[in-house]
Amino acid sequence: MNLLCVGASYRTADVATLEKLVITPGELPQVLQRLMAQPYVGEAVIVSTCNRVEIYAAVSGFHGGLGDVCTLLAERSGITPSDLAPHLYVHYDEAAVRHSFRVSAGLESMVVGEAQILGQLRDAYHAATEADTAGRLLHELMQQTLRVGKRAHAETGIDRAGQSVVTAALDLAATHFADGLEGRTALVVGAGSMGALSVATLTRAGVGPLQVTNRTPERAERLAEAYGARAVPFADLDRALAEVDIVISATASTQPVLTRERLEAARPVVVLDLAVPRDVAPDATDVDGVVVIDIDGLAAGRRTLPAAAETAAVEQIVVAEVEHFLAWLRGADIAPTVAALRSRAETVVATELRRLNARRPEFTDEQRADVSRTLHRVVQQLLHSPTVRVRQLAAEPGGDQYAALLRELFDLDVPHATQADAVPEIGGPA
Repeated sequence: MNLLCVGASYRTADVATLEKLVITPGELPQVLQRLMAQPYVGEAVIVSTCNRVEIYAAVSGFHGGLGDVCTLLAERSGITPSDLAPHLYVHYDEAAVRHSFRVSAGLESMVVGEAQILGQLRDAYHAATEADTAGRLLHELMQQTLRVGKRAHAETGIDRAGQSVVTAALDLAATHFADGLEGRTALVVGAGSMGALSVATLTRAGVGPLQVTNRTPERAERLAEAYGARAVPFADLDRALAEVDIVISATASTQPVLTRERLEAARPVVVLDLAVPRDVAPDATDVDGVVVIDIDGLAAGRRTLPAAAETAAVEQIVVAEVEHFLAWLRGADIAPTVAALRSRAETVVATELRRLNARRPEFTDEQRADVSRTLHRVVQQLLHSPTVRVRQLAAEPGGDQYAALLRELFDLDVPHATQADAVPEIGGPA
């Protein structure tokens, strides 16, 4: 099995495309099972956030696996494969590992270094584990991806400024107020992870008083209580809109929450639409007195970059960790071949012992046991040094050739050992 990553992000697709590709938490189990039903896909993990939709898969062949994943994305989104292709990036094997590590470290985020992606990756991994679609390869990849992300944040301070998509959006919102954000009133629509981050960020920025609303009132009440905000019933959304200067909307709704009619009734307000699909209706973005900043606008206006030294330090971590993972992967690839070789040796020994026993029936049980032990010791000693050495060689760059040579020399049949459909490393824009 080989690693394949196919995705689209804010760098390659606008919000209109991303919201067609987005996979909600409720849809994840079904989509994961659909992936597993494809002929070339053996494992799958899906990462779906406001900024990216990525499918990590263990596939038995590059071209077949890519076709399976792209066909599913096209069918779900309603976008033809030819129209979807320019928005997708593809990474294979080493490039897929490198990309996942860069994502977890925050290097591929809209706000470089933001730590929220770690929680999103963890959720994606848990969802795949619950659906039983992550096997040995993706379990190892995702565990190491999370570890690398934590290491990058802990050792380099790339997220020292505490930046997130919310803080970047508020930076843009601040440009619409002559005297800044402090003391401005705000409403957060949605009490999920992004809503909670929004309330925390607004509180730190000195924005307030704050109101929180959510379709499930209990979640809004818990979030509001934690930050000294006020929970308002979702039925009172129109009234709340008329009372605030800033609105952050981050719901999981598949339909617009902030319609043109609603925003026309609101007082002059800056709306930060951080949801994908978008919470602001397409026909409500030009309402007089209302400024709408969505993910597209945030991508165009982003200016949050860590110091070059911090970014370089993270890049060095990623390079070292990619090589470490590839060494594990090469070792994991050789293991079935070594096991098959030992099994072949055991089969040969067992066959010869049966022949000896048939030819020399006069041997006692003790003599037979002595001969058996001697033969097994000879075989183990003969195989020990070569198998230890081949594991060492396999862990080095280009080590996959040693497993292939063993299979060829000893005519070993190892399932999933061939890569007839493999291609050189592929990496598009991310």
